[in-house]
Amino acid sequence: MSRETIAIIDFGSQYGQLIARRVREQKVYSVIYQPDVPAAKLAQLGVKGVILSGGPKSVYAENAPSCDPKIFELGVPVLGICYGMQIGCKILGGDIQPARSREYGRTKLKVVNDQDLFKGVPESTTVWMSHGDQVNELNDDFESLAETPTCPYGAVRHKDGKFFGVQFHPEVTHTPCGNDILQNFIYDICGCAGNWQMSDFVEETIEKVRNQVGDSKVICGLSGGVDSAVTAALLHKAIGDQLVCIFVDNGLLRKNEREGVVQMFSGHFHMDLHVVDWSDQFLDQLAGVTDPQKKRRIIGAEFIAAFKSEADKIENAEFLAQGTLYPDVIESGNKDGNLAANIKLHHNVGGLPEKLGFKLVEPLRDLFKDEVRLVGEYLGLPEDMVWRHPFPGPGLAVRVIGEITRERLAVLREADAIAIEEIKAAGLYRSISQALAVLLPVGTVGVMGDERSYESVIAIRAVETTDFMTADFSHIPFEVLGTISSRIINEVRGVNRVCYDISSKPPATIEWE
Repeated sequence: MSRETIAIIDFGSQYGQLIARRVREQKVYSVIYQPDVPAAKLAQLGVKGVILSGGPKSVYAENAPSCDPKIFELGVPVLGICYGMQIGCKILGGDIQPARSREYGRTKLKVVNDQDLFKGVPESTTVWMSHGDQVNELNDDFESLAETPTCPYGAVRHKDGKFFGVQFHPEVTHTPCGNDILQNFIYDICGCAGNWQMSDFVEETIEKVRNQVGDSKVICGLSGGVDSAVTAALLHKAIGDQLVCIFVDNGLLRKNEREGVVQMFSGHFHMDLHVVDWSDQFLDQLAGVTDPQKKRRIIGAEFIAAFKSEADKIENAEFLAQGTLYPDVIESGNKDGNLAANIKLHHNVGGLPEKLGFKLVEPLRDLFKDEVRLVGEYLGLPEDMVWRHPFPGPGLAVRVIGEITRERLAVLREADAIAIEEIKAAGLYRSISQALAVLLPVGTVGVMGDERSYESVIAIRAVETTDFMTADFSHIPFEVLGTISSRIINEVRGVNRVCYDISSKPPATIEWE
């Protein structure tokens, strides 16, 4: 393999993807593997190092996941994090026991050896702990690097210099020196140069796509979102006129969505773009439906019908392009996934290609969301499109709580546009991970023009997150929220009340349905 790679063996950690992202932030490529990956495969790939992740199990529990012991004989450095440290120490002769005092949350760590892994790290630093077990005893082949008041082996090193273990989580933001520790491992210990760049990825992907599709045409479903936009731009750079884009207007789009997509991809990039107006069919099928899952099933079925109606007209089309990302692949139980597999079956890796009879092209399947945005910038997509907040596949259907009608959609569309416009005007859009408006299925009493009113409620939702698995509500200034509320109530007929959602995920989800 030409590019230097760190392999991450994931034992089911909630932070597995985060470790991979942290490595890539150091401009080194990373790949997540299941615990049963053979050492021979990693040797064949020529990995520069291995990171063993945390995990929810105890190393001494029945069916506790382990890894190929020969990984420690590859001749490349191995870093164990939390459970990964424990499994590495166990394989190399250590004893793991339940801790007398469990550690969860922020903990003070004392560094007793500031070489190698802890180079440049203060003697006393804060780390994020999350463990009930810990290393109880080690043989003479190990030395301690750091400790906490209740954990004598907060970090260790095998004397041959090929295995390091940390009981805490350096990958999370709650460990302030975590990036320094990972950087020391990646650069000083593994000897990486940090030469993985988006330009290299783009060129490699262009060559792969050309070899895969040959002279055939590729159909790409454009939604107006970041993933499909970058997929289309990348494929267009690779195969030009062999790319045909299909945009389905389902009647559930944001304000001016269709016009913006046509202007950008047909007008600016001069792509072959087919627009299918299927809004009547979608809204007719959704009439009277209030159950969120039934909404999704109807929308999925109608989307396939709309897409197929246009795809059947395109000659020599053998491939379907999808904006599948690396987290989609992992969470959908791919063979290269982790123990957290089968969480959900994403629509991006679902049954669409089989139902349409196409082979699949997934140029972004090795990337995380932030990396996709970097590719978009490299390809010249406008900032507003590259940094656009996520939008659900079912569109506004899952933000209109209750029955979907053209009238209710129109109300939400205008309210949502105002909220986003004011968030951008306040300079908050890039610091917020996702912002949206929701139309509630209730009316409330109000007074408008000296008359009693009984009209709809809009909820505003804005969150900040790094991985969308957990999220905190955004602390939007009251004056901005006040402007949003005032404009919506004054400008959107049928709304007399605006609320702000201050729930975190979990227990709430980001979307309301």
